[in-house]
Amino acid sequence: MAQSKFGKRVRALREKRLKEDRAYSLRRFAARVGMSPTYLSKVERGDLPPPGEEKIKTIAKELGQDPDELLALAGKVASDIPAIIRQKPAQMARLIRRMRGMKEEQLEKIFRIVEDGDW
Repeated sequence: MAQSKFGKRVRALREKRLKEDRAYSLRRFAARVGMSPTYLSKVERGDLPPPGEEKIKTIAKELGQDPDELLALAGKVASDIPAIIRQKPAQMARLIRRMRGMKEEQLEKIFRIVEDGDW
């Protein structure tokens, strides 16, 4: 399921960009992200699983997308996240669980507080 969602999203984003820039044809985009066109095509169709984290980050950068969102669609989490959670497992798990049902604007408010150091 994750590979299908990831592939469909990458294909839709690439094709949207293709309308604006020929550099986003399957072959050219594959070259830009360091993949073979055959492999990229199979990933986009969901015939193969998504690539590894670094390649997904490269794809996200090329498409102007958030890498964490594409990683999530691929059924993955950025490699730095588990290390952060392991530093304070009980607190981080509690925080994530409490934030699970929050609306986007509530999360943004929390992010602003944390980023500003205003506590």
